Amino acid sequence: MNAADLGLGLPVEVPSTALFTDQYELTMLQSALRGGTADRRSVFEVFTRRLPEGRRYGVVAGTGRVLDAIENFRFDPDVLDFLRERDVVDEATLAWLADYRFGGDVWGYPEGEVYFPGSPVLRVEGSFAECVLLETVILSILNHDSAIAAAASRMAAAAGGRGLIEMGARRTHELAAVAAARAAYVGGFDSTSDLAAGFRYGIPTVGTSAHAFILLHDTERDAFRVQVDALGRGTTLLVDTYDVAEAVRTAVEVAGPGLGAVRIDSGDLLLVAHRVRQQLDALGARDTRIVVTSDLDEYAIASLAAAPVDAYGVGTQLVTGSGHPTCSMVYKLVARAESADPAAPLRPVAKKSLGGKASTGGRKWAARRVDADGVAEAEVVGTGQVPPHLADRQVQVRLVKAGEVVAREPLAAARDRHVAARASLPLSAVQLSRGEPVLPTELVS
Repeated sequence: MNAADLGLGLPVEVPSTALFTDQYELTMLQSALRGGTADRRSVFEVFTRRLPEGRRYGVVAGTGRVLDAIENFRFDPDVLDFLRERDVVDEATLAWLADYRFGGDVWGYPEGEVYFPGSPVLRVEGSFAECVLLETVILSILNHDSAIAAAASRMAAAAGGRGLIEMGARRTHELAAVAAARAAYVGGFDSTSDLAAGFRYGIPTVGTSAHAFILLHDTERDAFRVQVDALGRGTTLLVDTYDVAEAVRTAVEVAGPGLGAVRIDSGDLLLVAHRVRQQLDALGARDTRIVVTSDLDEYAIASLAAAPVDAYGVGTQLVTGSGHPTCSMVYKLVARAESADPAAPLRPVAKKSLGGKASTGGRKWAARRVDADGVAEAEVVGTGQVPPHLADRQVQVRLVKAGEVVAREPLAAARDRHVAARASLPLSAVQLSRGEPVLPTELVS
């Protein structure tokens, strides 16, 4: 097992990801090994046929986690014993799995980039056997993280530069919470309340107190005094446990005009924020910030654009993808060699089923065509030669070469990339009204 450097300079032991898969990946492997097709060179691609309803663009997130998962996809003795005890596969397949190391190539959209229906978000190349095993873990990561990042991006656009705090850990699985915080950071959030995410990925963490802390004390003044004594005047005081106006007055009396912030977690946030701002200014606390929480989503954030709010804390709606907890990405075989001979040419293959689930065969490239002003106007996806005028507009980058990760990067790089990618889209991309993808996908041969 490898120790992955997760951005803090701290080696964190990562467990095997080999069982983050569906059983049929292994039964297909056993059958292909027995049938002599396991070594055929193959190309798999990850894409989505459509964006979630109302979304104008998607956001690629989780790429760094995918690279970690590929590196740590190892069948150690305990895992092999489990598969043997359950009679999942035969002994010949177990022997093959014992030596498994992905030795192929991976290309994909860099993390933070935007995507559209049909975009080849990830391309995995190698033998059928080594590639098919990665399907479930890759889709699990990309579908979850990209959904969260897309919601975060919409919220960041609605916030218009105001602070965003991810605080949804208590609304999802404890491990999903860490991944969600990471994806939210890629999508534009500034910090998280989840300490595990801060430890693992270096994301700034924040947090002060909840209503329980206020209720613990005999008076609200006592609670504020204890918190200020412990955390300093720059802390954030929660002011909606009882009477907001009285709490704001008490908060400034206790902390002075240098109070860092107040948090409002209930009520008509637009009205209450205006009243609190007026009261703080009248008390001389002109630099005290206002943070609002209370089940926000991108629409609620947009509705507060005219409010004197400095930061938003978002939980449930963020970690559930704001109504779209998955991107419906799929992992499909699009080309394979006609034999196990390494020199055998690749042959395009495609699913032809009904119900809108057909796929397009062939290894694909992708490029983003822009207009004279540098604004993106189309997602161009092709299977032949890249036209010269699109050669420097290609989106995919090499992520893994012959089994070795070649594109690991700091999380901040993905975050910055997303800001640039979103800014390159037409202005209608950030409109919250329902509509079609902001860029058409053009398929060329």
